[in-house]
Amino acid sequence: MTRAVVFDLDGTLIDSAPDIHAAANTLMARHGFAPFTPEDTRSFIGSGVPHFISCCLRARGRPGDAALRAQLIAEFIDLYETAVTLTRVYPGAAEALHALENAGFALGLCTNKPVTPARSVLAHLGLDGHFPVVIGGDSLTVRKPDPAPLQAAVAGLGARDVVYVGDSEVDAETAARAGLPFALYTQGYRKGPVADMPHARAFADFADLPGIVATVLA
Repeated sequence: MTRAVVFDLDGTLIDSAPDIHAAANTLMARHGFAPFTPEDTRSFIGSGVPHFISCCLRARGRPGDAALRAQLIAEFIDLYETAVTLTRVYPGAAEALHALENAGFALGLCTNKPVTPARSVLAHLGLDGHFPVVIGGDSLTVRKPDPAPLQAAVAGLGARDVVYVGDSEVDAETAARAGLPFALYTQGYRKGPVADMPHARAFADFADLPGIVATVLA
């Protein structure tokens, strides 16, 4: 059995909020709704596309329109597959991935982003080679915070000693339900205080992550 680190994606390795904001406002304009601010759409991120679209419709006074919701989900996913041009890797994240690999850790990804857009943005940013296992929000019939996607990533890596790295309340709950130690990246999309989220370690600088992982799994 191998040692591994499994990562969330949006708000953890990459700042994709600008692309998500642009895609959301493309949809809003298309359907005659007012645009959102970046802060609005950032607050909707974390629980997958269906939840994101539900938040958009609730904010625009159409929470119960199931047909419109289904249409917007399909249109958003279509836009999302090429929504990569405004997304950036967080400072130091790529270097941390290399350092972890050099230290003998297998790397996996467990995100609520649909798997095709996840793979597209990883390829665009040159990160795809790090992750032999990618579990997206549509890879299983459930999403985080259900522990099954994270457990699937761990199983795919054949790993026993694992740290999950994420940025949000959803990630913290997922790790807790899977029984795995959680390293919290504090510069992502969390909605509340760090102190309110269960975690083994918190970090703001990716240069600290390899040491954190080694300490947690010692």
